[in-house]
Amino acid sequence: MWSSGRRVLQDLLSQPAVRSFSVTPALNTVVVERWWQVPLSKVGRPPRLYSRRHRIYKLVENTKDDPKNKMELILTQTVAKLGGRGDTVFVKKSVGRNKLLAQGLAVYPSPDNKLMFAEELRLLHEGRPEDRIQTRTGQLTVEFLKRSSLKVSKMPSDEYKLTKEVVCRQLLKKLGVVVPPHALRLQFEPITDLGDYWCEVTVNGIDSVRIPMSLVPYEDPSASYQRMLKAQRRQQAAADVSEHVDEDEAVVKAVSEAAVETEPGIDSVSQVSEASASAGASDAEQTSAASQDTTAPSSDSPKKD
Repeated sequence: MWSSGRRVLQDLLSQPAVRSFSVTPALNTVVVERWWQVPLSKVGRPPRLYSRRHRIYKLVENTKDDPKNKMELILTQTVAKLGGRGDTVFVKKSVGRNKLLAQGLAVYPSPDNKLMFAEELRLLHEGRPEDRIQTRTGQLTVEFLKRSSLKVSKMPSDEYKLTKEVVCRQLLKKLGVVVPPHALRLQFEPITDLGDYWCEVTVNGIDSVRIPMSLVPYEDPSASYQRMLKAQRRQQAAADVSEHVDEDEAVVKAVSEAAVETEPGIDSVSQVSEASASAGASDAEQTSAASQDTTAPSSDSPKKD
């Protein structure tokens, strides 16, 4: 019994270990070379190796430090931060095998697949407009243009005109979007007066976006010009304050004049009231004197017998 159990255990230990693919370490190649060359031996005899000298090696190449080659794939669907359908991308092998290929988001760049997607790209550019599908980059461009606005500075020249070529250069300079002249439409051309306008951009011949556009006076970005603008703003602010002060003084003066005009009427009313008061006082004195004259004599006078 013990012998059979030991035999089974030995058979299990003698079998090679089975390891999953996920925990298997990456295999690398290391190329080395003997530091001391082995001398040639006679025909039919083995080379004479020294135990220490010929066991010293120097490193020639280690594939562990080499840059990893990426996998080339063709996307079948739009993938965020990678591209749209038909785009050729280079990704890590782990991402390509575990995500893109496993989920059906990409295929290998075989000659048949390349030909199929090239035909789709040709139909996208040459087919009917209603059959076309906007690409991933085109969708991002449309969303960006919907949130954008363009401001163009009018150069200090009487002959300055805003044309399609000028607007295309301004879109590339300020928004970073390359727009050919045939994909741009202005409200009217040429534009010479300051004001608010719009321009319409067509993306891949499918979607059109209207962008607000303003033509403003030219401003010199130099420091001297900025100082001059600040001085002009201060002068304008001081002029506005002085106008407000003058208006306040005019209002106060008008109120004082109106008060002066109403003073004579107040004096006449006071004089009439004073006269009536004095007349009433004199009448009261006269009535009191008459009452004193008509009163009987006092009881102290002597009586007749």
